[in-house]
Amino acid sequence: MSLTPKARPNVEKMSAYTPGEQPRPGERVVKLNTNENPFPPSPRVVEAIRGIDPDRLRRYPSPSAEDFRQTAARVHGVSPDMIVAGNGSDEILAMAMRTYLGPDDVLAYPDPTYSLYPVLAEVGEVKVVTVPWAAGWDLPIDALLATGARAIFFANPNAPTGTLVRTSRVRELATRFSGLLLVDEAYVDFAEENGLSLVREFSNVMICRTLSKGYGLAGLRFGYAIAAPAVVSAMNKVKDSYNCDAVAVSAAAAALEDQDYARRTWEHVRAERVRLSESLRQRGWQVIPSQANFILVTCPGGDAGATYRALRAKGILVRFFDKPGLQDKLRITIGTAEENDQLLAALSAS
Repeated sequence: MSLTPKARPNVEKMSAYTPGEQPRPGERVVKLNTNENPFPPSPRVVEAIRGIDPDRLRRYPSPSAEDFRQTAARVHGVSPDMIVAGNGSDEILAMAMRTYLGPDDVLAYPDPTYSLYPVLAEVGEVKVVTVPWAAGWDLPIDALLATGARAIFFANPNAPTGTLVRTSRVRELATRFSGLLLVDEAYVDFAEENGLSLVREFSNVMICRTLSKGYGLAGLRFGYAIAAPAVVSAMNKVKDSYNCDAVAVSAAAAALEDQDYARRTWEHVRAERVRLSESLRQRGWQVIPSQANFILVTCPGGDAGATYRALRAKGILVRFFDKPGLQDKLRITIGTAEENDQLLAALSAS
């Protein structure tokens, strides 16, 4: 009789990351729970996928995703050696963790934020120290520095709040911090400003991006980081040998090339974000001003769980975090105008 092998003790006791609910095959829902772009990717993406030479599929892809690297460097005005690609920005986060943090090192971040950070830290036996956001969801610089962290991560715009820390405040933290400062800009395409200029100023700043949100490619799984060449070189030592497949590299490069198409989708989301926020406020909901493609709202009466279940019964998925501080709130992805109208109609009928 064989015995089931035991996982490492820290893995045995940890909780896994909880993704948003996915509809069952064939189930028709209004899906406003996982912050996907409400529009399909650029037609150039489909053309790139269809145009793949089958011979490329029998060969290993470029280890550095070179076609994408060149495209991203051109679009962002940096050198190719400042770009590292990954299988979604989640892999970029994991690579950064493996590169800069080991057992008993301290990772600090403001809380609440992206719930994958503590999962990655537990896998690597990294200590986590969280600090509350400052008033107005501002960056708690002094509190973060007081943790003695080797690295600081934070999402900007933040998840699940959608709030944005101004570049001047991030610059202040970068000036005073000597470790890795990872700014997770998964939602930055929907924001008024970004931190790209900081990677030119500071060798310890890493900007993390994804094509899942702004480019409608959540199903493709492609992300990247922009950082100093020395940081990228170090991360290349710990990444999987061929971590991005040939189809994804071609499709991601095509998506990033078509900035005009992407910007039109971003403009729609921003306009709908304003309209949906105002409509909910008129119905008595509290809405945190958002710079992302979602809003965090407080339900009238405070029972967000009941509202979530009522919407779910009507075929509308939103995100409910059954956690302290968030139990009266829902996170709602900005959909198409039609999807947002269906949400508002369902709430009015409740």
